[in-house]
Amino acid sequence: MYAPLDDLRVAEVASFIAAPTGTLYLRELGADVLRIDPVGGGPDRRRWPLAPGGDSLYWEGLNKGKRSVAIDLARPEGRELATALIAACGIFVTNLPDRGSFAHAALAARRPDLISLRVMGWPDGRPAVDYTINAATGYPMMTGPEGFTGPVNHVLPAWDLVTGALVAANLLAAERRRNASGRGAEIALPLADVAFSTLARLGHVAEVTARGVDRPRFGNDLFGAFGRDFETADGARIMLIGLTARQWSALVEVLGIATSVARLEAETGADFAADEGARFVHRAALGAIFAAAIAARDRAALGALLDRAGATWSVYRSVKEALAHEPGLSVANPVFEMVTHPSGVRHPTPGAAATWRGEDRRPVPRAPLLGEHTDAVLAEILGLPDHEIARLHDRGLVAGA
Repeated sequence: MYAPLDDLRVAEVASFIAAPTGTLYLRELGADVLRIDPVGGGPDRRRWPLAPGGDSLYWEGLNKGKRSVAIDLARPEGRELATALIAACGIFVTNLPDRGSFAHAALAARRPDLISLRVMGWPDGRPAVDYTINAATGYPMMTGPEGFTGPVNHVLPAWDLVTGALVAANLLAAERRRNASGRGAEIALPLADVAFSTLARLGHVAEVTARGVDRPRFGNDLFGAFGRDFETADGARIMLIGLTARQWSALVEVLGIATSVARLEAETGADFAADEGARFVHRAALGAIFAAAIAARDRAALGALLDRAGATWSVYRSVKEALAHEPGLSVANPVFEMVTHPSGVRHPTPGAAATWRGEDRRPVPRAPLLGEHTDAVLAEILGLPDHEIARLHDRGLVAGA
């Protein structure tokens, strides 16, 4: 956690991954994020995975350090409280439809310089989630083993996470402009637009346009260069990459396969050091050479050789194995601290992924209890006295932890 956004306050009425991830990135840089949930929690309140006691570890992970306010959003008086908080914050993130009390026009009538960012599924307002958007991109038909005919879904919600990063970037850009001009902004950010624009930026659209055919599946091979998984003598699996000429030369040298590679070059007329595409074209023959050399060494000995050569590689691990053996997923990495959350689960919890050189990290906060900050926020931001907050509780319009 760092402090550069200490003067920024953001209101969030959202659920699931994309929007809460964007505000979490801002929180990790010091912003005060007010998460406004319905009394009892939103639709992601019990999202798996769950702690033994039933609390959502997913919800805790996405809302760490935010202030939680619980309001009955189904009643007009509750929506009035929520919109008053949003107007006071001046920056609003949501994935609700653009209608009713939380429509940009309604909120901007209260505060003309409001910045709102609405995460959507499709640009026309149709609902979507990461999995349904990914199905439309073509990626599930490029993923998986060669010869497989059905779609292969990726377990990583890539479009949610990319969208979350764009939430943070667009909000900071809009806030920067407002500071200079006083102008607010209404920003729509559909998952579909994020996914399809990424598809085009990575050359997939141009590739199909130029060649007229879809890219086939290549299993675990790195497209366009050399890279795939191999098994060591002791049964470990590693991912090995030879993308640049330097990476390639290091691999050939450290594995002692220069003679075999040179023989293949003579047979094919290829120059593998100079042409990464040739490595991909002849990946089967090269893979056999590499597989034999790697299968003759155990993982520890091979890893030492690869590290000394500056090779690009990694061992395949489960999450449990990574927790046990990977320093990057432990408090040995300054990004992480051991934190006990309201679920009772104590685990390595990340702060900001970026490291600001020469600046001290702040402690990583725990996740909030649902409604934990309701009273403090209503008093601090709306100036409500204790008796008025008590009245709101009595009427069931707000809830505490």
